[in-house]
Amino acid sequence: MAPNSSRRSGHSRRAQYSLFTSYVVAAIGALIGAILLGISLWQPSATSGLRGAAADAVEPAGQAAAAARGGAGGILDTITGYFRAGSQNAALRKELELARIRLAEAGATAQENARLKGLLKLDDAEQPAIAVTTIVGSTASSARRFAYIGAGARDGVKPGMPVRSARGVVGRVLETANTTSRVLLLTDSESVLPIRRASDGLIAFAEGRGDGFLRIRLINLGINPLKPGDIFVTSGAGGYYRPGTAVGVLTEVRPDGGLARMIAEPSGTDFVRVEPVWQPRQVEAAGQTPDRAISEPGAGT
Repeated sequence: MAPNSSRRSGHSRRAQYSLFTSYVVAAIGALIGAILLGISLWQPSATSGLRGAAADAVEPAGQAAAAARGGAGGILDTITGYFRAGSQNAALRKELELARIRLAEAGATAQENARLKGLLKLDDAEQPAIAVTTIVGSTASSARRFAYIGAGARDGVKPGMPVRSARGVVGRVLETANTTSRVLLLTDSESVLPIRRASDGLIAFAEGRGDGFLRIRLINLGINPLKPGDIFVTSGAGGYYRPGTAVGVLTEVRPDGGLARMIAEPSGTDFVRVEPVWQPRQVEAAGQTPDRAISEPGAGT
């Protein structure tokens, strides 16, 4: 026999009682809610206690939610800051590099100013400079040692005038053009300069070797009194250089003198000072003109 189609599956008294109870509870809850709604509309102050109790009941949950939101915001800020730190560090490194470059440039400017002050404010007893200029070129591979400066006949420069830096003698003007001049360096093989030892005035000559060094040749041969580290300055003999200007430092002792290194290395010199001939009358009395004295090897000593 086929089952009755009107019979519901799962039919039982317990299920019917549970369904009926849920309907009754829902109806009672709706009734209570309607009553409370009516009371709140008719007498709002009457439900304030209930609202306060409900707020107190859910307050811990609200605090937890707020803490969760704050923590999430802090974590988000931390993550954002972490990803932004790379670009910020790169920008800071670039600024630091630029600051170091500016500091180096400022230091170089200070050194340049110090060199210029050394050239322009040497000894008050010195004669005024004819020109203060720069070395614009020099010979490096040839046995002849010349330099070119950025001042010429237009600036009052003439052949025979001494050229020096803030450290010491560089050479003498050999020939001039309108705006440039060629300088015979002390290390040239045709350069001979009368000098003396700064400590006791021992007389000698500084001869160029063409290799960047000076040969110190003593006048009085005998026991060689020289020793490494001796400083030599111009003696003033010949009338071209004023006495007492630094020339070289002895590096090697030899039987007839020694080898010396120039104090005013042209390779490390930026600015030079062209000075007038120290004793022009003495030069004229010797029957020499500056250009002739330079062109003849060993002349002008």
